[in-house]
Amino acid sequence: MTLWLLLAWFAVTFTAIFFARPLSTYTLLGWPISFFMAAQGSILIYVAIIAIYALRMRALDKTYHLEKGDGTDEN
Repeated sequence: MTLWLLLAWFAVTFTAIFFARPLSTYTLLGWPISFFMAAQGSILIYVAIIAIYALRMRALDKTYHLEKGDGTDEN
């Protein structure tokens, strides 16, 4: 899953930068898509990637009965 999320992150970042000129012909709410992706769209997708990762890690912690503070460190 981590690989898929990293690929999604790369695709969003690469697409917004590399295809900025061709994407500027399309508009979203009156703004060029390239501007929207650079200003807000990419950030929203990054937050969604972080949320998906956090939810999945929480589910794995529950599956393996790990709680906060569990570990091998005895400090």
